[in-house]
Amino acid sequence: MARLSREFYNGDTVEVARALLGKYLVRRLPDGTVLAGRLTETEAYVGRCDKACHAYNYRRTERTATLFGPPGHAYIYLIYGMYHCLNVVTEPEGEPAAVLIRSMEPVAGTDTIRRLRFGDKPLTVYRKKNFLNGPGKLCKGLSLTKSENGLDLTEDTLYLCDSPLDFGAPLTERPKERICAGPRIGIDYAEEARDFPWRFWLETEV
Repeated sequence: MARLSREFYNGDTVEVARALLGKYLVRRLPDGTVLAGRLTETEAYVGRCDKACHAYNYRRTERTATLFGPPGHAYIYLIYGMYHCLNVVTEPEGEPAAVLIRSMEPVAGTDTIRRLRFGDKPLTVYRKKNFLNGPGKLCKGLSLTKSENGLDLTEDTLYLCDSPLDFGAPLTERPKERICAGPRIGIDYAEEARDFPWRFWLETEV
């Protein structure tokens, strides 16, 4: 089963954030259920120069230890005491950097993702529009918590790949898209770093 290699994550974080758009994130639950989606929004965080990064200026804590490890691992943390955020660790070991996965479109296991997100509530138009369009929503829909922090993204539990064929889903025709870039969200405290154009998203061309 093809998946992105360790070498892919070993590159420049900003370039990896762009390159991840359109890739597929696959989560295999303990019972074997496969949940997957196509990435539509990412953000880059680079510890050596980025005041928005948890490990800015190489600040190492128990929380940020995963960022200093080998590339191609999951960095999952809790914000506001209630929302989990999934990041993929990038760059060589010792360089704290990662890409936050902000949004994706469900492709496989949609009914399970819906139950994890909303329980038994119906999938209304509003809920469908706001299904996985935020890092906390995404983690809830994929059942990702701090328990999965440090997972190796080249193994079977959680990984990324180029095509839905890589996890047994069919190819579908998609409209033409372009990559957009702009400032990241929710980092007004980060001084000059708040203006870095390190958020990337896909937009359908009209």
